[in-house]
Amino acid sequence: MSRIGVFVCHCGTNIASVVDVERVAEAARNMPNVVYAKTNKYTCSQPGQETVKEAIEKYDIDRVVMTACSPRMHEATWRKMLADTKVNPFMLEVANIREQVSWVTTDKEEATLKAIDLVKMAVAKVDRDAPLYTSEIPINKRALIIGGGIAGMQAALDIADAGHQVTIVERKPSLGGKMVMLDKTFPTLDCSACICTPKMAEVGGHPNITIKTLSEVEEVNGYVGNFEVTIREKAKYIDYDKCTGCGMCETKCPQRVTNEFDQGMSERRAIYKMFPQAVPSKPVIDPDHCRMLTKGKCGVCAKVCTANAINYKDTDKLTTETYGAVLLATGYDLIKWEDLYPEYGGGQYPDVITGLHFERLVNASGPTEGHVRRPSDQKEPKSVVIVKCVGSRDPAKGVPYCSRACCMYGAKHAHQYLEKVPDGKCYVFYMDVRTPGKNYDEFYMRAQHDGALYIRGRVSKIYREGDHYVCLGADTLSGEGIRVNADMVVLETAMVPSAGTRQLAGLFGAACDQHNWITEAHPKLRPVETQMAGVYLAGTAQGPKDIPDTVAQAGAAASKIIGLLSKDSIESNPMVSHVDTSKCSGCGTCVNICPYQAISLQTKKFRENSVKVERQVAVVNEALCQGCGACTVACRPGALDLKGFSDEEIMKEVNALCQW
Repeated sequence: MSRIGVFVCHCGTNIASVVDVERVAEAARNMPNVVYAKTNKYTCSQPGQETVKEAIEKYDIDRVVMTACSPRMHEATWRKMLADTKVNPFMLEVANIREQVSWVTTDKEEATLKAIDLVKMAVAKVDRDAPLYTSEIPINKRALIIGGGIAGMQAALDIADAGHQVTIVERKPSLGGKMVMLDKTFPTLDCSACICTPKMAEVGGHPNITIKTLSEVEEVNGYVGNFEVTIREKAKYIDYDKCTGCGMCETKCPQRVTNEFDQGMSERRAIYKMFPQAVPSKPVIDPDHCRMLTKGKCGVCAKVCTANAINYKDTDKLTTETYGAVLLATGYDLIKWEDLYPEYGGGQYPDVITGLHFERLVNASGPTEGHVRRPSDQKEPKSVVIVKCVGSRDPAKGVPYCSRACCMYGAKHAHQYLEKVPDGKCYVFYMDVRTPGKNYDEFYMRAQHDGALYIRGRVSKIYREGDHYVCLGADTLSGEGIRVNADMVVLETAMVPSAGTRQLAGLFGAACDQHNWITEAHPKLRPVETQMAGVYLAGTAQGPKDIPDTVAQAGAAASKIIGLLSKDSIESNPMVSHVDTSKCSGCGTCVNICPYQAISLQTKKFRENSVKVERQVAVVNEALCQGCGACTVACRPGALDLKGFSDEEIMKEVNALCQW
């Protein structure tokens, strides 16, 4: 007969202010096989845990029910505690009477009755729980980082400096991400390139870091500690082992195309480096515009290359390698505002530009060498309108969330414009001003002191009139309509996940939210981990962030990865699915529904009615299985069950609620 201990937590006043915890404990004492029930102000604290340990010894308890907060919060805490006792850590149930009771009602009687019901169910289930045991999974001491922006580079350096091998996969021809496109960073106005390019050089020269540019992840197999990742390196048409990066080929190439790095405001050659400080500091050939590759005519770059590094027959390369941990640092894109906001010209006006366009205009390495010029006629604009929240906080047209960096981004642009055009006028249309970082509010006030005129309200329409643009809006503080004539308009557009983020996350078994940002395992306790063990996230892969937050999160993710790679092995999760092969029909429904690719169909031999037969059955890879239970509910013959959450255990809970 089992001996169950029930521990009811006050959680300070979080629970006890709504639930009569003493009454819950008294009810628990009368439940079947409960030998001890006690309340505690903070069961998760060290004194609270010691109380539980003492009770286990004194009352010979072999199963434990914690009546407290969500199991997502402290189930792991209590399992670690039970590992130091004679109780199997998986002979534990958590009755959530905080999130599911005290936080959703103020009716003390109803809350107390529901708490008692939840304890009944937990007691019934723990009575049927069976001991579970972990196994050891070996760790491959290499890390894969997807994304070569500031988050990916920072994490790579931290992990590499700890002595582990790191591979960075970047789909662009160079590291740097969006940060290297910027002119200055707020609130200190440091040169962005002066911060980013030395870090790029450090990454490029680190002996423990391998860089794969123009590359993407194509296939993923395996599990924490042993991810088998297939990476496609696209053809560069240049042999990097021979190329010296002299740049002669770039200067002689006759084919000019639009330069994406300068947001289409300049031209580059068909053989090119993204920017002068690119890492790797070697060019690539654009196969869509190279005359030799598209028409079979030209070959100038091959003729002038003294290193014989040009290879027009280059092909994509597929490599499969094993990594112990993966970091998703996929970055962000800017929302495609042109289709969403036809009232702003829909992209038809050359002088209605985004903040990233403006960054390139004021950058000394940009198309105008740092001089503020209108893209349409290269004249200096004497009046500029900055429109914030274009696409942000706009569920009707854009996205409902705040992009976080735009308020400071807009203030920086106002300051930069007024610094370069002292006699100019700058108007900033805003909904609210949010300046939550260190010295951010002071920077915003500085922009106003410089002469930026802030107007609270949205711009309803932008249209061209002669050689200037008319911005119509409303000043919501005065309640009056407003018209501003501007030579140039800068739209601070919303951040959205980079293209392909959801598909990439799916390859690694990570989840995304409704906006396609990668979801963390827990917003407070596990902010840099995903639900898939061994897969981490950093920077704007998770959601909009500024540079300081991005770097901080990259360091946090790196520390988690270093901790994982420092071990020779880790314990597996024993709460996984298992198959009753006598019931399995081999239909494959479970294979299709498993989000972690943990189930496969295999042909096995069986003896049925004294006859040897072969048939397909489902087989679970316990290292990959995350115990989500999706397969168990999809299995029509009922062949799949989940250890720790078996059908029998669940039905015991239901019966306890309905009958006891």
